[in-house]
Amino acid sequence: MSEKPKIPDEIAAMSFEESLAALEQIVGRLESGDVSLEESIDIYTRGTQLKSHCEAKLRAAQEKIEKIVVGPGGEPAGVEPAGIE
Repeated sequence: MSEKPKIPDEIAAMSFEESLAALEQIVGRLESGDVSLEESIDIYTRGTQLKSHCEAKLRAAQEKIEKIVVGPGGEPAGVEPAGIE
């Protein structure tokens, strides 16, 4: 089982949208083949950190989503996690 990469503070401060845009740039650079092997390794590492950060942001958002529970009389009876998977 692989260990999750440590997220640098600079990435941790990014929004989901900023992280995703940076990750897309990295993918584009790697796909272009115009980077050296050493640089490829460095930006791949950064990409894995960005990916982990995006996944954490999505998990946090998912945990905040709730659905309204309707009671037997049709009245709202409270809220519970939406269970979106």
